[in-house]
Amino acid sequence: MNGLDRLDALGAVTLDELVAEASLLARVDRKYVVPREGLDAVLAAIDPGTRVLEIDGARDFAYESVYFDTPDLLSFRMAARPRRRRFKLRTRSYLDTGSSYLEIKTRGARGTTVKERDEYDTARRAELTSAARGDVAAAFDGIGVAPERADDLGATLTTRYRRTTLLAPDRAARATVDTELTWIEPDGTGFALPGLAIVETKAASSAAALDRLLWRQGYRPATVSKYATGLAALHHDLPRNRWARLLRGPFAPEHRLPTRRPEETSCSAAA
Repeated sequence: MNGLDRLDALGAVTLDELVAEASLLARVDRKYVVPREGLDAVLAAIDPGTRVLEIDGARDFAYESVYFDTPDLLSFRMAARPRRRRFKLRTRSYLDTGSSYLEIKTRGARGTTVKERDEYDTARRAELTSAARGDVAAAFDGIGVAPERADDLGATLTTRYRRTTLLAPDRAARATVDTELTWIEPDGTGFALPGLAIVETKAASSAAALDRLLWRQGYRPATVSKYATGLAALHHDLPRNRWARLLRGPFAPEHRLPTRRPEETSCSAAA
């Protein structure tokens, strides 16, 4: 039995309850990169009062994010060499329900982060509509990036994974557990990390019980970005110092399972 199966014995929390009880508008996010065998030990020791998000009887859900960047990878480079001004742009789709959202996250010169999220046409989640480009141009203007750069944006990387969400017994913290992690470039090539999970805790300034449990198991918060770390893993000529430890370790080529180009998948199916 793997660690996620052990969560079946925990109580359930609905989405409305999760939002009401742990919106955590002021929070500290911590990310951990955990081997799947290590995840089993962590989840086996989790507080039995923890509850798991459940929707229509399901407790883990398929996510897809399509990230957009300029040809010179302005968003990536702002993250790779941390700048006070930066942005991240993606569509996030919940594949089980068929709903999608456009998310724009910007950080201005004073370090204030602004996140905007609007419903989006799922059928067009891999492209930016003219209306979306207008919204992005306005956001760029607010952080000192030339608004016309919004016209240069295109889909750069797609990530897919399955997510389980946990609510702490005291309702003061929550966490997500992402597995079946996959990165896909526009030409269909990419990689998967079946032996890895990314755990993210969201709590007030003090550490949550899950943080302390992870620390006791030997895991420490990591600087990891699904977009930037994944892109650096795919392209060795890109700046990588910020994620060097991960790129030499769990994201190293020997741990990655290559994804196939679409035509290769079709040929295999035909055979």
